[in-house]
Amino acid sequence: MPWNQTYIDSDVEKQLVAPMPWIGMYVAAASAICTLAMAADSLHGFWRKRHWFPSRYFSINATSLTLLAVSMKLPVDLTTRMYAVTDRLAKVSSLVFMSTAMANFLPSLGSMSDKDVLMNVTALSILVITVTANVTIQIIQVHSYLRGRLAFLEEMLAVGSMLLLLVMFTSSALMIPSTKRYLEKKYHEMHKTALNEEQVDTGRVSADKLRVLIKKYWVMAETSSPQFVIARSVTCTTSGAVSLIVALVLLEAEIRLAMKCMILEKSISNYGWSTKLILLSQTIGVIVGTIAPASRWFIAVNFRSKNESGKSIRSAFTVEGYWTQKMVDWRQGSISFQIRHLKSRKFLHNLRRRFLKLCISVQYFIVLASKMLLLVSVCITSPVISCINYARVLKKQKRISHCVSRDYATADPELDVRHYVMLLEGEQELPTETLENICKEVDEVIRKGKIKKPESLLKLLEKSGSFNGVTEFDSRDSQELPYCWSLPVVTLTSIALALPNIEKHKSELLLSSVTEGLYFVKLVDKTLDKKGRLANVRTAADVVFVGVELYHKWQDKDLHETSLKGKNADEILQQLRDKAEKTVVEFRRDARDCLMKNPLNWPAKVIAANSMYRISRTILLNRTAETDDELFEQLSVMIADIMAACFTNLGHVITMKCHCNAIEEREKSVRKAALLLGETEEIFALLCQRELPLSAPNRAASIEEWRALIDQEKNKINTDFSSKSNIETAMRLF
Repeated sequence: MPWNQTYIDSDVEKQLVAPMPWIGMYVAAASAICTLAMAADSLHGFWRKRHWFPSRYFSINATSLTLLAVSMKLPVDLTTRMYAVTDRLAKVSSLVFMSTAMANFLPSLGSMSDKDVLMNVTALSILVITVTANVTIQIIQVHSYLRGRLAFLEEMLAVGSMLLLLVMFTSSALMIPSTKRYLEKKYHEMHKTALNEEQVDTGRVSADKLRVLIKKYWVMAETSSPQFVIARSVTCTTSGAVSLIVALVLLEAEIRLAMKCMILEKSISNYGWSTKLILLSQTIGVIVGTIAPASRWFIAVNFRSKNESGKSIRSAFTVEGYWTQKMVDWRQGSISFQIRHLKSRKFLHNLRRRFLKLCISVQYFIVLASKMLLLVSVCITSPVISCINYARVLKKQKRISHCVSRDYATADPELDVRHYVMLLEGEQELPTETLENICKEVDEVIRKGKIKKPESLLKLLEKSGSFNGVTEFDSRDSQELPYCWSLPVVTLTSIALALPNIEKHKSELLLSSVTEGLYFVKLVDKTLDKKGRLANVRTAADVVFVGVELYHKWQDKDLHETSLKGKNADEILQQLRDKAEKTVVEFRRDARDCLMKNPLNWPAKVIAANSMYRISRTILLNRTAETDDELFEQLSVMIADIMAACFTNLGHVITMKCHCNAIEEREKSVRKAALLLGETEEIFALLCQRELPLSAPNRAASIEEWRALIDQEKNKINTDFSSKSNIETAMRLF
């Protein structure tokens, strides 16, 4: 009977162990995903010449922490026997992989809110402490066998590096809130200066002026980017050095043990063949993941070695205020919760003050130690760096003439970007190479925008000789529902596509032009309608154009079929007018909700129908074209006039995107502004050749304002003309 029970237990154990290699495969896959994300960040940094390597694809969040938790399966496994060479190296590689990952996504703390930073650092701390505790428990339990434990020293160094990097994480997290506040204040001061410069220059907005404006705000946004600020901090530099050292430790262990035995042939754990895959994927991950942290460390050392002076040496023994400001504020503030008993409240307050004083002292020590490590790194590596810099100088001298001509071609002689660099208290100026890369990047973004220029739209805009279409598309008999820029454009396009006897290529060209133009028109509408008053009107335009572009339908009415069946343009216009009128009348008759008394609250279908009724009615009343083809051209010119008037606001849109206040979104917003400038540069050139019909174009942002001001200008001209005629008549009589 005992023999049978032993046999059953053995069989059950085999069944439980059988899927372990597939679990190991899962661990290898999780490690590979992390490796790919780190590789993507490194490639992105090299491609953009951002050698501080922002965490774009591999940042600290729920997904990355879950993947890392899966990757740490081997170190936290206390029951599986892993004493063979490959098994031991796989365990060590997991610990080193964790350290490498932490060093990679340290800058991503900058792009988070204070609450997210607290949550993510807490989650990371729990994971690191859990892994450390499991490794420690295993070492304590098998301490009598440590003499034969392979790679024990490397394992201890890997655990130590994890804990050290966790300390760097916590130190950086405490610095972020005060740093953001300081940069916000400095940014707003520079923003005021830039605004004053914009107000002094009261001339018409041109592409060149916008390029200078974008470059100013690009430098401000890039240098004040929280990720960039953390990446150039001493704690991030230290994490890079630690990551490089622990990666070398892992490679040393693998090479040393490979020389003793065949590491890929010895694995006796339950994970079986998957152990080799884990070791391979995590070793590759360590090598790839060390690139970004090591580069940050090397760039900091290189820059410091070039600018070594008495001031920089003194700064190595100084801790700036922003490192401890948050804890100082906590220490000086009151307790957040109420305690009625005075002695208890005083005791807790003193206890908190002592604890925070200890934390401040620890923070001082961490920062000073990090600065000393950087100084030691400079002393050790200065001979090598000097040789590398000398080789670079010789290489540059060989092609000095080419470089000089190219630099003068791309540089802006009127703009000194160093005035717009955002530096922290006591921080040295950024390297010239870094600033050059920042400026080249914005030039590259504008160049990409030029490649995407709207060819069809430019052809349509060339048809516009004036801005008369802004007032002519609607007779203004009904003013109950205001227009946005895009609604009359899509309505006129629907009418034009429904006309009979129009060549197919003309209709396709108009649709292509309007499709390209509506991207910018909708951008103007959304940006300038800050309060969202015309949100439903914009939605109506969007809904209509989806049907027109994709299905050639206006509210279930097939425009292609209408153009084939219609005898003439008047008949089609009457059909569209009648269908639209019916929709509006039925809605107003059946509406019971008090909100529907305001036309801005109407459904998108009714708003679109109202627009179609008014515009088709106006065209029928004021039609001067004799043929369908002439009417099509007339509508095309009207669309071009409206778009041209709308695009006079593009300069304001670009400026508003540059003025984005949210520190986390600032860089992305200025990038969009640069791309938009590149895409619309030829539109600016086209509009600059034309004279605006308004004496105060800055007052006209919406199409309704344009129409009102044009009417005022016309009335003023008519009044002046009448007065002049009356005076001349009176003089003749006299």
